Amino acid sequence: MRQWCTCIGVAVLVMSGAMCAVAQQGIVVETVHYRSGDETVSGYLARPKGKGPFPALVVIHEWWGLVDWIKENARRFAEHGYVALAVDLYRGKTAATPDLAHELSRGLPEDRALRDLKAAVAYLRQQSFVNPQRIGVIGWCMGGGYALQLALNADVTACVVCYGRVVTDAEGLKPLKAAVLGIFGDRDRGIPVETVRAFEKALQKRGVVHTIHIYPGVGHAFMNPANQRGYNAEAAQKAWQEIFAFLDTHLKGKARGAAR
Repeated sequence: MRQWCTCIGVAVLVMSGAMCAVAQQGIVVETVHYRSGDETVSGYLARPKGKGPFPALVVIHEWWGLVDWIKENARRFAEHGYVALAVDLYRGKTAATPDLAHELSRGLPEDRALRDLKAAVAYLRQQSFVNPQRIGVIGWCMGGGYALQLALNADVTACVVCYGRVVTDAEGLKPLKAAVLGIFGDRDRGIPVETVRAFEKALQKRGVVHTIHIYPGVGHAFMNPANQRGYNAEAAQKAWQEIFAFLDTHLKGKARGAAR
């Protein structure tokens, strides 16, 4: 299933440290390198200062690529006590226009993307400052679809799908072990409410711990401030609150109660 979006056995080798590790606001940010199959790939890592071990997240970008907003989100997670590895599925390329974003997303081999994501999980699991039993994944748009695919193909504890493509048949969700949070808008033409409800029903049928939020009056990519026509600050703030509450429950173990 193509994971592009309509928005306006992995061997891992830790490479020689990181490039330009920088401490800021109680966190450390750095570019890291690791093996994905027979390739070396890079990612943007943000983590709390200290030895940990901390819970961790694989952070998956939209169809724009690893742009500043995704890096900002990784730092945001680090400030909240998570190690966040923002992957770079486009190998350094980013898009400034929808046409280029469409071209990049359509040209991304799905098997390579999934291999990179599984390699990111394996890389995190090797780090002394990461709790290997507390790893989750989050993605937006194209990345939301890949977040779910990673949760179906790797051992992760929590999965956050922000307006990404979903699986609507219960049989297709059979491998899923992670708790799931879904963030959607009721005006998203690419992922209509009917599709979200079918996803929710499939999760229920499989007995997956999940919470689904459908925000009224907002469309696709409503969390991204760069989406000038669709960004909704109020809904985005609520979504962030739900994201952190969910992650704190499932990756930090804070009592909140998981919905089904």
